[in-house]
Amino acid sequence: MLQLVIGNKNYSSWSMRPWVLMRQFGIEFEEIKLRFDFTPASGFYQRLARFTPVGKVPVLVVDGFSVWDTLAIAETLADRFPDHPLWPRDPLQRARARSLACEMHAGFSALRSHCTMNIEAALPEVGARVLAEQAAVRADLARIDAMWSQQLAASGGPYLFGGFGIVDAYYAPVVARTRTYGLPLSADAQAYADRVWAAPGVAAWVRDALAERDFLDFEEPYRKSRT
Repeated sequence: MLQLVIGNKNYSSWSMRPWVLMRQFGIEFEEIKLRFDFTPASGFYQRLARFTPVGKVPVLVVDGFSVWDTLAIAETLADRFPDHPLWPRDPLQRARARSLACEMHAGFSALRSHCTMNIEAALPEVGARVLAEQAAVRADLARIDAMWSQQLAASGGPYLFGGFGIVDAYYAPVVARTRTYGLPLSADAQAYADRVWAAPGVAAWVRDALAERDFLDFEEPYRKSRT
């Protein structure tokens, strides 16, 4: 049995990616959820140290062997489950999908920092202010919108490369951010975002996130109490 070590579902965008992917494809795993606590010597870090030396989630545990970093986890799953089309079958399309996943993995830092993931929250006024004040966020959002629209036109949808895959799981947290902060998208990009949000794996994560009701003030830069 595979094990997946994750953080709070409401806040952990990195944990969301492999969890959603495995749930979407029916890959069985044991979930090990650690409540975020980033103070030194916290229980979070003590428990996480059993699985990884880097102090970050997620971690995939395969027969006692730990794999960390979401791209490494995705590639490990693709290797172990070749019958599942986690990447596109066509080599060139697979290369393009990897490019888009890597772009998400390494980029869009402005969007990440100014619009942190918070599935439970509704903060459209914050989104409007961020877009008005942060040119880098506007540039990130424009690139994502163009990327989605162009790739959907090339593949015919309904997801970026036809069927749901790693690259769609990678952008699921972006979809969450657009909803939380009311970030505008073009019609094609918004339709794609709605399909991702309704995908079974994503919908299952969202249900769990909404059920957590675990307010962590250090994850709430725009709110200090629930409304």
